[in-house]
Amino acid sequence: MTLAATLRDRKVRDVLAQAAVAIGLLALLVYFVRNASENMLKAGIASGFDFLWRQAGIDVQFQLTGYTSASSNLGLLWAGIVNTLLISAVSIAAATALGFAIGVARLSRNPLLSGIAGAYVEFARNIPLLFFVLIWYFGVVASLPAPRASIGLFGIAFLNNRGLTIPLPNEAAPFGHALLALAAGIALQLAVVAWARRRQERTGKAFPVWRSGLLLVLGIPALAFIHAALATAWDVPALRGFNYRGGFVLVPEFVALFAALTTYTAAFIAEIVRAGILAVPKGQIEAAKAVGLSPSQTLRLVTIPQALRVMVPPMTSQYLNVVKNSSFGAAIAYPDVVSLFMGSALNNTGQAIEIIAITLALYLAISLAVSAFMNWYNARIALVTR
Repeated sequence: MTLAATLRDRKVRDVLAQAAVAIGLLALLVYFVRNASENMLKAGIASGFDFLWRQAGIDVQFQLTGYTSASSNLGLLWAGIVNTLLISAVSIAAATALGFAIGVARLSRNPLLSGIAGAYVEFARNIPLLFFVLIWYFGVVASLPAPRASIGLFGIAFLNNRGLTIPLPNEAAPFGHALLALAAGIALQLAVVAWARRRQERTGKAFPVWRSGLLLVLGIPALAFIHAALATAWDVPALRGFNYRGGFVLVPEFVALFAALTTYTAAFIAEIVRAGILAVPKGQIEAAKAVGLSPSQTLRLVTIPQALRVMVPPMTSQYLNVVKNSSFGAAIAYPDVVSLFMGSALNNTGQAIEIIAITLALYLAISLAVSAFMNWYNARIALVTR
């Protein structure tokens, strides 16, 4: 085959075009990197990643990694990563629960309930997230009472304008055993689900897997955590002087950012849930009633599984938005990756290109991990056809 005939092949031309674009982009990237390096060298600005192992010298009010001001910049980066993952995880969980409740409320036949839910959704979706963060921080958390007049929660946790103070166990080992019990319960439940599916395919008899799930995933682990809590000595916060001492303090910035991300994202998730439920054909529900399924069975076995196939892809986008929107915490000095690394570390070291590149790579990696997990889950619940 001649070269002209080969070039007439559309697939070959597409591959060559993509290769040319990739080579061009790579050459452009190399040019910018070399140009930046030369300019930094002329300006006497240090380059490279050696700064990661130098002492940070930055105090962090809220961290879970054991970081101190004597730690390295790499330790500072890790403290920011953990704080970013923490606020993202708890906000995603809370926003999903709240959004599901609001989405179902919008479908209620009670006009007052559906009207309140609809008004909340329209309000939250049309307000910038930064305003939510500032409103929760300056308008709500900052207006909480002083420590001496704290809002008590079950007599062991205390909420005030300095944050939420909660008890802290003195030993972590019993809770590690409880986590192992939870992992074992989840593994056993997965095995029960697989066995029940094969049994139903073979005999036609259904097995109440949700009851076994309540026992294995909720009941036994709950007992394990209760036993761990009773067997462990706790550092309970107590008012001494003008503030509480002991326990663990969730700083006001964490509380405000958590509330803002949760209430903002829940409005978008509520619409996804509402749309997913409405996307289930009415004939499916009527057919479920016709074969004798109860309302709870219809919801659990017919409506929710089919709605999830519609809800998961847009929910993935909202989860990714939570991870990226956590960077708004820099506006109220929450010590996440942006605030600690792109703020404090950049000011101390002056190595902007390296720090920005590391931060971008981190957000890209976290987002790709979340997307990969949600794509796997979406494939698991997808309708299998021949």
